Amino acid sequence: MTTVLVTGATGTVGSTLIPLLRARGVDVRALVRDPDRAQRISAAGAQIVKGDFSDPASVRAALDGVDAVFLACGNAAEQVDYECAVIDEAEKSGARRIVKLSARRAAEGSPVAYWHWHPMIERHLRASSTPATVLQPGFLMTNLLGAAEGVRHQGMLFAPATGAEIAMIHPSDVAAGAAVALTESGHDGRTYVLTGPEALTYQRVAEDLSAQIGRRIGFVDIPPAAATAALIGAGLPAFAAEQVVRVFDALRQGAQSTTTGSVRTLTGRDAHPFADFAPDYAGAFASEGRVSA
Repeated sequence: MTTVLVTGATGTVGSTLIPLLRARGVDVRALVRDPDRAQRISAAGAQIVKGDFSDPASVRAALDGVDAVFLACGNAAEQVDYECAVIDEAEKSGARRIVKLSARRAAEGSPVAYWHWHPMIERHLRASSTPATVLQPGFLMTNLLGAAEGVRHQGMLFAPATGAEIAMIHPSDVAAGAAVALTESGHDGRTYVLTGPEALTYQRVAEDLSAQIGRRIGFVDIPPAAATAALIGAGLPAFAAEQVVRVFDALRQGAQSTTTGSVRTLTGRDAHPFADFAPDYAGAFASEGRVSA
């Protein structure tokens, strides 16, 4: 593959993927809505193209001359239509591979809307003539950043997560797997469930963060209804807040408690433990003046 189009290029996985592809000698075209906010990925060597999933003409232009596509769309009501349209346009353009970012436990009929939408897109992808690989990562460690404000100001990690054991994955491992699937043979038609090396509880996360930032962090379980209200109060739309809480409902039931070896299968190395994540992001959780060295 010589040219890869990265959609969702400013997202957690997409922005990490770009330098990995560049290191493999691949030209990267990054589809972004606002080029002014894409300096980081431009500095990583990506060609920035302005476009949006809602603008089919911009998608077609971005796909021109592309060999492979990393397909990642933020959760939105139109996600199924958006991603299926990219799949169709990629097939027309002659792209030779698509790697889709999905989610662990994606299943049609899931009470989590996002987990219901992904398999609908995957079904459309399988019907396409374009060879494809699906990556289904579990709970990203960076999702914890949503609770960083509570840690900074109150010293508490708030979540409806008592009893949840979660095989959290470092986003760099997802990006590394995507880089391999996009540029190497042998992965077409495969689905990889990606996890971290161990299942963690929120209590364990609080303990590990405490060690990194040099002050005690506690974990406080909050009832689902209260969690929904708090998320809405923080500015999240009601639908999105409800989906977050439904994800935690599934996590408490063990939906992502087991680990897989798929990161090693794809990359030849083990997935990063939480101990590798915590030091890099400790500053996001630390009070002013208490950032660990």
